[in-house]
Amino acid sequence: MVTLTLLHPQASTPLQQWNFQSQTTIRIGRAPDNDIILNDPLVSRHHLELIATPTKSGNRWQVINQGANGTFINGVLVSRGLVPNDALIRLAREGPLLKFQMYSPLPSAPSVGSLTSTSNGCTHQRNPPGNLFCIHCGQPLVPIQRAIRHYQVLRTLGQGGMGTTYLAWDKTGKLNGRPSLLVLKEMNADMAQITKAQELFEREARTLKALSHPGIPQYYDFFVEGGKKYLAMELIHGQDLEQRILTTGPVAPPQAIEWMIQTCDILDYIHSCDPPLIHRDIKPANLMTRHRDNQIVVLDFGAVKEIGTAPGTRIGAEGYSAPEQDRGTPVTQSDLYAIGPTLIFLLTGITPLKFYRRKELGFGFDVSDAPTIVPQLRQVIERVCEPKISDRYQTAKELSQALAACR
Repeated sequence: MVTLTLLHPQASTPLQQWNFQSQTTIRIGRAPDNDIILNDPLVSRHHLELIATPTKSGNRWQVINQGANGTFINGVLVSRGLVPNDALIRLAREGPLLKFQMYSPLPSAPSVGSLTSTSNGCTHQRNPPGNLFCIHCGQPLVPIQRAIRHYQVLRTLGQGGMGTTYLAWDKTGKLNGRPSLLVLKEMNADMAQITKAQELFEREARTLKALSHPGIPQYYDFFVEGGKKYLAMELIHGQDLEQRILTTGPVAPPQAIEWMIQTCDILDYIHSCDPPLIHRDIKPANLMTRHRDNQIVVLDFGAVKEIGTAPGTRIGAEGYSAPEQDRGTPVTQSDLYAIGPTLIFLLTGITPLKFYRRKELGFGFDVSDAPTIVPQLRQVIERVCEPKISDRYQTAKELSQALAACR
């Protein structure tokens, strides 16, 4: 069964819900012949289709965008891709938000003392619901989707334009001396022929291999298999800030400030490398809060760039990218610029572009009408987002100190 829930755009509370028991195609749009009709001007008449493909472990759902304003899965613009369970589907960048949930029918309970074998050979009973591994023998309780070298793919975590990320299990213990869960990133087949895409994918692997910081995922492995490139890295148990805000709403200023101070600490580390590194894609979707300690981890180093290298193509999220980065000439202060709009999103739950307006000396962020942003913090946001680089905070430490003074 599939459930789709329409969420309130700011409060993320349920507004309407649709259940589909056995349907394998779900059509969503404004037209009356859709299965889900959303009367919103940003939604196309036939905006998207969700199509189920049967597998041994159940249906695998795929989204096909047909809308003029695009479809976003967990904040990533997609034309076609897999839809993970609990995914947030947004129709157009500022359009309706749907939560996608899959439910499998519960199996009949086995008789007392009987054994139920998984596809991995485990026959133990009384494992807690939702466990990935048996508490008795340590074997996976979910079917292995496929094996890539000694990595066993358990689940698809997400899919973007560059690649697909999987939850994988290394049972050999080659990585850190014991069997472990990890993230395996696979470069999309249609990207393999694009030189720039290959460069970004390999750059992420090289960068992670050279870095060591608790706020950066640990590098494990990089290899080519079957003509595709793969990157294995540490699994971070957490939630990115974009999903956090979309599902639970804005946070209080002390929490937002603390997260951005932690982000500044990580940026200070990469900016202090020799040569300095620029992340180039700081945004809420690339900042994850780790469940065990609520600490920030910076994700996605595919766009990282060394200071002093030749100007590159424009990389960066709209609304979070500094003016010089849009021109292809980023500097370390460009990463700091992104802290400003990130704070706006964390404190308001609204896309920062809605606060980007004409000011006396050009365009900039004006949050004077945002009641959750106090004047002192407003001054920090305005300074870090100044159009001229020389008018901003010059280092991550300087910005961190300014944020600490707003607590």
